[in-house]
Amino acid sequence: MAGAWRRWRRSRPFWGGLVTVLAGAEISVLPLAPLKVMLHQGVAGIPSVLMGLLMILMGLTAWFAPHHRSLAGIVTALLACAALVLSNLGGFLIGTVLGIVGGGLTFAWRPVAGPVRGAAAGAVPGSDPGGAPGSAPDPASAPGSGPVPAPPAPTEA
Repeated sequence: MAGAWRRWRRSRPFWGGLVTVLAGAEISVLPLAPLKVMLHQGVAGIPSVLMGLLMILMGLTAWFAPHHRSLAGIVTALLACAALVLSNLGGFLIGTVLGIVGGGLTFAWRPVAGPVRGAAAGAVPGSDPGGAPGSAPDPASAPGSGPVPAPPAPTEA
């Protein structure tokens, strides 16, 4: 079970998504006050809640659709900057800072290449087993390779 969780977590921008979800929660929860305060606030709290929900959606996108990580990271950072102006200084600066960090982590994440299949254990890809490490393999020793015929000479018509 722990191995499956570790593989899932490492195959996507997990930490960037988590920080983004926390930033969205911080920004959207602050305007949700008791009903008397919400009535005095009016429509001013709507952008805060919407931006927070969009940031939570971007964090979930980073987790469940990691191929859209670049877009999710950029949108998260832009929403965090917009929240600074539109939402109580971006959740009293905590939500903005978390959003910028989460967007940066999401945008910067790259998938790790898996092990090369078919390679000998301990062999470095691109190295010749009999030669120096890092040397190119001999193309003549490749299976199915033989002498390459020369192209036909041009004929005059």
